[in-house]
Amino acid sequence: MDVKSTFLNGVLHEEVYVAQPEGFVDPHHPDHVYVLDKALYGLKQAPRAWYDTLTKFLLASGFKKGTIDTTLFLKRQGEDLILIQIYVDDIIFGSTNPKFCKNFSKIMETKFEMSMMGELNFFLGLQVKQLPEGIFINQAKYIKDMLRKFNMSDSSIMKTPMATGTLLDVDLSSKSADQKVYRSMIGFLLYLTASRPNIIYLKGTPDLGLWYPNDSCFDLTAFTDADHAGCKLDRKSTYGSCQFIEDKLVSWTSKKQNSVSTSTVEAEYVAATSCCSQVLWMKTQLRDFGYNYRRVPIYCDSKSIIAITSNPVQHSKTKHIDVCHHFIKDHVEKGDIEMHFVQTDFQLADLFTKPLDEKRFKFLISKLGMLNMPS
Repeated sequence: MDVKSTFLNGVLHEEVYVAQPEGFVDPHHPDHVYVLDKALYGLKQAPRAWYDTLTKFLLASGFKKGTIDTTLFLKRQGEDLILIQIYVDDIIFGSTNPKFCKNFSKIMETKFEMSMMGELNFFLGLQVKQLPEGIFINQAKYIKDMLRKFNMSDSSIMKTPMATGTLLDVDLSSKSADQKVYRSMIGFLLYLTASRPNIIYLKGTPDLGLWYPNDSCFDLTAFTDADHAGCKLDRKSTYGSCQFIEDKLVSWTSKKQNSVSTSTVEAEYVAATSCCSQVLWMKTQLRDFGYNYRRVPIYCDSKSIIAITSNPVQHSKTKHIDVCHHFIKDHVEKGDIEMHFVQTDFQLADLFTKPLDEKRFKFLISKLGMLNMPS
């Protein structure tokens, strides 16, 4: 669903003045300006004013705002649920009962001038293929456009994102990269993580994406890991985490830690804390959909981390860790999460922190629920 002349619907609550446009200046009052009641395109207040207008209308129509995601609106009628997701002037909606979708379209058309785009198949660079067996999400067109933009369409195909012998270090002898091109490339890659974690391995797998079968259950689990990646200059490590509903990937993170760790155990502990915060966010988000979870399992391959999170007493090996990282212990005691040990061979978060050989890389990719686009 697309709203026509979206920002013109937003009501302004601040005093905003605009000059008379060229060619339409009042000859009797050339120095006068207009005071706006509603937003215009180009105003900084326009997106917020439109969101406020739409929010008031949806709330008055019986919808509730999401607890965390304020662009999500929900409405329950008996056992059925209708969901609405807002992105500026684009609206995605779906329901367990098709007639509620038709009713919502009629309600919106009474207030705004709308155009229906049909069943969702392409949205913000995401390709969505809806099949009777499930939903497949990927970004094949986005990848091909990106490779073409950066003149990499004819580049060689790699079997894995990174060679196993790679050590991350500072190259002081090479010339500086073009900052504009570099930042543009990073921006493209960051957006690509909406449907795939292996953002470097693109040329040979443009059709790779996430498959969500319609018979999946809803059991929330998480994996966490940290790795120094062979860095010689400091002890900052890269940490990765991923969250699954049943056995299908729904969220992942991979980034460099902000703090310098004095040991591998500390790095793993900080990574586990970050994973815990993501799990708590997802628990709250899923509660809006009617799913309540207790004792969400987090798997890590360090028994020391599990021992620390279960130990109510601080000792000399942990007292130097920043207080902000200790809230994971509180949530273990409350029963919000549980820490479990997983063998390294089945540590799915390794995909986000380590260079892997082809066999292990393909094994972990399959465990993430990633496959090529079904025919």
